[in-house]
Amino acid sequence: MTSVGPMETGPAVSSRPRAERARRAADVLRQQITSQAFEGGRLPDERVLAAQLGASRNAIRAALGLLRAEGLITRRRGVGTVVAQQRYGHSLDRLAGLAETLVGRGEITNEVRAAHPVAGVPDAVARRLELSRDAGAVYLERLRRLDGEPLSLDATYLPLDIGRPLLECELTDQDVFVLLERISGQPLGRADLAVHAMTAGADTAALLGIPAGAAVFAIDRLTRLADGRPVDAETVHIRADRLVLQATLHRGAVPSAP
Repeated sequence: MTSVGPMETGPAVSSRPRAERARRAADVLRQQITSQAFEGGRLPDERVLAAQLGASRNAIRAALGLLRAEGLITRRRGVGTVVAQQRYGHSLDRLAGLAETLVGRGEITNEVRAAHPVAGVPDAVARRLELSRDAGAVYLERLRRLDGEPLSLDATYLPLDIGRPLLECELTDQDVFVLLERISGQPLGRADLAVHAMTAGADTAALLGIPAGAAVFAIDRLTRLADGRPVDAETVHIRADRLVLQATLHRGAVPSAP
């Protein structure tokens, strides 16, 4: 593993409060953990980490305490510090379903918790799908698992002409995106999304197999067909201890103000 250059050297390190030095060391280590930089998931000992990060062992010990509180690492007598659970990257660069994104990482299965037409569509959802309030829609809710362990809870509204044929499909082992393209006869075009950080309520936590109050990503996504029609208004709650949201960004011209 390539060592990390020192964060700071000299008297400036010890002049800063330990909590600040620990936070800065934890930031570097967190990035390494999520990028799977530690071979076999095992971190070097405190002395080595202190040398690599240009920090004191006390600061490193405090940083590891922060990461353990986040659930990223465990510390075992006779074993050392190890990554608690592998996190998988979920790219935001491409419009793809979860199974497409995690191909080769394990088996994705869907527990279909709800799949039926609804007469009353929430106003906000109707506006997003460009439907009249009384048009109706299909509601689909799935608990998605990776190798049998809960990964995300997905709640989706679809227009009736798209959703009804989808209800006739096998939903336990197929991505909705693939089915949407098959049913509509055209490819998906784009999606608008927003990512929020939130703590899991009791019901969501129980379904995802995490403690109530644990951190989750909440993704609101509106997916459109190639012709621009919105067909999938979705809210996804993802376990933050299992997935890392990733993207490659390119800098272009700064858009002018409207």
